[in-house]
Amino acid sequence: MTLQDPPDVDSEHFLNIAGSGRSLSNYPKKFTLFTQGSIAESVFYIRRGKIKLTVASSGGKEVVIALLGRDEFFGQGCLAGQTRRMATATALTDCAITRFDQDSISALLQTDPAFSRFFLERMLKRSIRADEDLVDQLFNSSEKRLARALLLLANYGSDTPVEPVLPKISQETLAEMIGTTRSRVSFFMNKFRRLGYISYKAQLEIHASLLNVLVDEPDDTGRPSEHESGAFPAASIMQPQGAEPRFRG
Repeated sequence: MTLQDPPDVDSEHFLNIAGSGRSLSNYPKKFTLFTQGSIAESVFYIRRGKIKLTVASSGGKEVVIALLGRDEFFGQGCLAGQTRRMATATALTDCAITRFDQDSISALLQTDPAFSRFFLERMLKRSIRADEDLVDQLFNSSEKRLARALLLLANYGSDTPVEPVLPKISQETLAEMIGTTRSRVSFFMNKFRRLGYISYKAQLEIHASLLNVLVDEPDDTGRPSEHESGAFPAASIMQPQGAEPRFRG
């Protein structure tokens, strides 16, 4: 059995139903679930929506270190002895969240092998994503970083169903995500829309054709794009779309 073939156990008991040491809550867009430096005493699971994790320097500069979506955990540092939050967690969209008290999820991980396996699988995938994000920042152009961020927001390359229509996200937020300026984001968003890769009015819609940006091809002038390394071809984002990750029993 591999991590892609979890045991048959009903996850509803742990993830989608409130109980001892766990609670279910809905949060609006821009709600702060915890702040950098606050006490770390719980773990969160995303049932619906998007969460961004940011870190701020002493000078006030803020950097987005992770974008998380459905079926992902965050705040797990408390399980490894972290007493203070290293980042701020903010709802990027309206969210439905399950909150586990530290003691509750620690006991669950020790006593339920199926849940432990599911948790480990999500953490390993998160670690792989973090490595990809680092390479993306080091080697890819701002155009390709933006395309990749938009595709990930729409769940391309995830084992959860693709959600191409997103609430409209500000260009300032997108600039924070990829480490560039708002003017660069505006330029590339207009380019993507002109080429039919995205559309946006009240909402932002991501089309699968945006994957073309991640392939080394000439730009509109016939010259190579500004991408340096080809680190993220389309195949690294567009993975087979599996079923919704659930334990069944």
